[in-house]
Amino acid sequence: MILSCKKEETNNKYFTILGYGLPNMLNIEGRNGIAEKWKIKYVDVAGCEVDQKLMDSVNTENKKTFAKLENRYGKDWKVRYDKNVEDFMINKVDVMGILITNKLFRSKLRDYNIEIDNVDKEVKELNDQGLYEVVVVNNNLKYENKECFRVKVDIKKRTVNLIN
Repeated sequence: MILSCKKEETNNKYFTILGYGLPNMLNIEGRNGIAEKWKIKYVDVAGCEVDQKLMDSVNTENKKTFAKLENRYGKDWKVRYDKNVEDFMINKVDVMGILITNKLFRSKLRDYNIEIDNVDKEVKELNDQGLYEVVVVNNNLKYENKECFRVKVDIKKRTVNLIN
């Protein structure tokens, strides 16, 4: 199999790491949550059926990307990145805990007729200071109207602010 797209830093300043096989869904959520902060995106180039040629080409491209990441973030970038993914998943639980007790958040859910038990959301880490952005969506709406509202959650101050 020949890879048809460039697998280095893309024109929007993201590093692209290639993958194949069955992904770890929890890992995907954590990686997506910190993608903006680290400027790293993962792209699956194949599913479960892979051959040695594909694995070799992916490994070759990823080595180039890893060298660039090491140059940008230092030799221990992978350890820090993996820890950040793990911390994100833990902090995401804290973010939801803050949101479900927040009057502003619950009021916005009522405005969009969304039950607290049925909140579809995307959580992104904004920085190392405990700030997270949460985008609440309603998948029952048309594509262009799925995003209902955004809030910024500060897990250290335990505050929620609406983002316009």
